[in-house]
Order: sequence, then structure tokens, then C-alpha cells
Amino acid sequence: MLTRAPVLKVVDPLKKYTVYTDASLEGVGGVLSQEGHMVCYESRKLKEHECNYVVHDLELEAVVAAVVHTLKMWWNYLLGKKFLLLTDNTCVKNLFMQSSLNA
Repeated sequence: MLTRAPVLKVVDPLKKYTVYTDASLEGVGGVLSQEGHMVCYESRKLKEHECNYVVHDLELEAVVAAVVHTLKMWWNYLLGKKFLLLTDNTCVKNLFMQSSLNA
């Protein structure tokens, strides 16, 4: 719980980072962590035009929006470092198997 104990840890620039992203039909967000401890988190609502996509495009667009949003927010931590990027969306798994993609 956020009210009982410190949830966020101080960043150690020498340790490896893990970025977790997630998306829903209403918003996108992510967590930056080190050694299983949350360092910071970020989220935003989907923009109005993003909500107008058809369902299968919205699912992929939300994943991409989550990744782009979190990496933009934490670029100063991640620039020049290797990090693990995790998402739980299965649409990404089949992305590179598609013969053609729309805009």
C-alpha cells in the first residue's frame, strides 16, 4: 500500500533497469524497476483520436503508445544502457509475422 511503507526506491545508475508497460482501452502506463523494486511509474489516458481506432488496431496502438510514452519519460535513466522491456500484450507476438500492416 502506498500509505504504509515507501514504495519507490532510489535509482542506482550501476544496476540494470527493467521497464514494464501495459495498455488498456482507456490508458497506457509503465513501471521502471531495478532488482524487482519500483523506481518510478507513469501513466496517461488515451487521446481522443487514439480511442477511435478499430479494436485490433487499438490493441496494437495502445501497446506502442505505452512503450513510447514510458521510454520518453525515462530516457534520461535508460539512454546508453541495456534494459529489459516487458509487456503482457499478445498482439506484439504476432506483429512481425504479418505480411502487411495498415498505417
